[in-house]
Amino acid sequence: MNRINPSKLLLSKWTAAHPQNREKHFLVTELFRDEEGVVLDVEVQAVLTKRSERLNWHALRNSDAWILGWK
Repeated sequence: MNRINPSKLLLSKWTAAHPQNREKHFLVTELFRDEEGVVLDVEVQAVLTKRSERLNWHALRNSDAWILGWK
């Protein structure tokens, strides 16, 4: 399990453990917060295809699916 500080996720780099459609490297491009400023979701963008996807930030804690940094 990856340890993450949700307030420092913006512009962080991630590698998909099981790439699909040659999309392996991702960059967090946006944080979605509630009224109190608590991070709820993040938008990750594939570096190769520029496709964006919105995820719950807790999904990045799963080390079986995501690796911190570009490997």
